[in-house]
Amino acid sequence: MDLQLKGKYFIVGGAGSGFGRAVTLALVNEGANVIAVSRTERKLLELKRMFPDNIELITGDITRENIITRIVVEAAGKNLWGVFFNSGGPPAGTFEEISMQQWDDAYQTIVRWKIELTKLLLPQFKKQGHGRFIYLESVSVKQPVENLILSNSLRSAIVGFVKTLSQEIAGTGITANVVAPGYHDTDAMKRLFNKKAEQTGKDEKSIRMEFEKQIPVGKMGDASDLATLVLWLFSPYSKYVTGQTISHDGGLVKGLFG
Repeated sequence: MDLQLKGKYFIVGGAGSGFGRAVTLALVNEGANVIAVSRTERKLLELKRMFPDNIELITGDITRENIITRIVVEAAGKNLWGVFFNSGGPPAGTFEEISMQQWDDAYQTIVRWKIELTKLLLPQFKKQGHGRFIYLESVSVKQPVENLILSNSLRSAIVGFVKTLSQEIAGTGITANVVAPGYHDTDAMKRLFNKKAEQTGKDEKSIRMEFEKQIPVGKMGDASDLATLVLWLFSPYSKYVTGQTISHDGGLVKGLFG
C-alpha cells in the first residue's frame, strides 16, 4: 500500500534510537525526507550515511529552546507534513523519592517543549492546509505504571492538550493524535528494570520476565511495529482520525477504552 509519503518532510525527535529511529527508518523507506533530531551526533551520522539524500540532521536536546528554534528555521519553506514529538523520559521513582526539582525538570521534558514547538509550527501547517502532529507518550496515560510517578502524572497533560487542540484545529486539514506505547524492547525499559532491581535485588533477566508476564501477547513490543502505526497516522489516509490516544501495548491496558 502506497502511504503517499514520498517527497514529504517530517520532523522526528529522538531519531537516534528506539521509537524515533524506527519511525525515521520507516519514513525514509517510504521515500520521505526526515529532519532527524537527536542529542547523539554519532547516531545521526549513521542515519545520514545510510540515507544521504533523505536525512537532515539537527544535533541537540529537542526539549531546549535553541534546538526548537533551529527546527522551526530548518522546516520553514519545506513541504512539512508531520512531526513526531519524542524525547527521553523522566527518571523512574516513587513519590517519596522524587524531588521538587525533578518535578520541575519533568514539566520541561514532558510538557513544555511540545507545546512550544506545536505553537511555532502550527502557522506553517495552517498556511499549507495540512499537517500531522503525533505525540509519543506512554501507556501510563491510561493505566499507571509502577515507579513512574512523573510519567503517570504529567503525560496526561499532553493528552488533554492534544484533545483540546484537535478540536480547535478541526477542519483545517491538520490532525493531532497521541500514541501510547506499552512495554517495548527499547533502552527506555531499562529505567524500569533498574528501578525494580534496586527495590527487589533480583537480576534484570528475572525482572524482564515479570514484565512480560503482564502482557497478554506474552512478549515485549517491537519499535518497528509501532512505527507502522505512526506512518499510517502520518499518511493522508488518517485524515478522519484526530484527538485520539491510541495504545500500542499487546493488550496491557485492562480498561474498556484501552
